[in-house]
Amino acid sequence: MAHCLAVKWTIKEGELDAVLTALRPLVAASRAEPGCEIYQAHRDPENPNVIFLYERYVDEAALQAHADSEHFKTYGPGDIFPRRESAERAVYIPFDP
Repeated sequence: MAHCLAVKWTIKEGELDAVLTALRPLVAASRAEPGCEIYQAHRDPENPNVIFLYERYVDEAALQAHADSEHFKTYGPGDIFPRRESAERAVYIPFDP
C-alpha cells in the first residue's frame, strides 16, 4: 500500500539559500529511487522560509529505504535539518471513503 509523507519546515533566518542548495540534489536523488512515485517541494507564497514537501512511495518499505538512503542522510540530517527553526512530519496512507 502506498505511503505518503507530508513534511513542513520553517527555515531559520539567513539559512534559506543553504537549504535550497542542499534540497536540489536531495530532490533529484529521491525522485530517482525505485519506490518513489512523487517527491514535490512547495513554498509558502507569503513566507519563502516555509517549505512543504509531499512525498509518495509505493509502500512502507520504499519509504524506509528513502530514510535509510545515503543521499537522505547526507542532505537531510547532515545539512538541512540543523538549519530548520521547526519541522512537522506526518505519514498518510490512501483509502477509498
